[in-house]
Amino acid sequence: MTDHRNAWTGAKALLFDLDGVLTPTAVVHEQAWKELFDGYLADAGHPQGYRESDYFDHIDGKPRFDGVRDFLASRAITLPEGPVNDHPDHETVQGLGNRKNAIFSGIVDSRGVEPYPGSVKFINAAVELGLKVAVVSSSRNAPAVLRAAGLDHHFEVVVDGQVAAAVGLPGKPDPATYVYGAGLLGVPVEECVVVEDAVSGVQAGAAADFFAVIGVDRGAGRQTLLEAGATLVVEDLSDLL
Repeated sequence: MTDHRNAWTGAKALLFDLDGVLTPTAVVHEQAWKELFDGYLADAGHPQGYRESDYFDHIDGKPRFDGVRDFLASRAITLPEGPVNDHPDHETVQGLGNRKNAIFSGIVDSRGVEPYPGSVKFINAAVELGLKVAVVSSSRNAPAVLRAAGLDHHFEVVVDGQVAAAVGLPGKPDPATYVYGAGLLGVPVEECVVVEDAVSGVQAGAAADFFAVIGVDRGAGRQTLLEAGATLVVEDLSDLL
């Protein structure tokens, strides 16, 4: 326990991924991706269906449209890019990405979002100690998910997929969005801790000179996250208290 506290003691800010770190919406994303590609592959008559491992191998932590491209590439499928606002029924990269977003939003609207209790405890403890906090998420739904989970009041700084696209930042595993989030907080990266559950996110944190990169194992695997560059890995953020 002492070693876990040492991983963030002395830092000035915490940069949290959202899905899978603060909220269990990573599971909802997995369900939405599965529904999307199960339907698409079946309609396309592709012999290889969607597998659970595909989420972690090709999609997890990446911007939505990068996930579409990388999954399709894994099946040797190439589709037209399409316009950014392409209709969800269109078989383009943007169309499939927008279809996935519609599926995800429908699940969130019908079920709501409950944050991880341990994450709420950790956020409260960190804020009480005077640390600055931000969310850095590849999801374009981050503000809506934070509101649904009742966490939005903690985070004046949210760098999500829409912000990244507007500013022209590459997605994870590039560290640009985390570096940008640190800049908005006014804290040097050397004094910021990245908190991530995805391999691509841990790689993003490890690619810059952050104070530490804390991995949260929600299914990617402890050793996998360590090999990706995590300083340490916990099963729940309450383990850091």
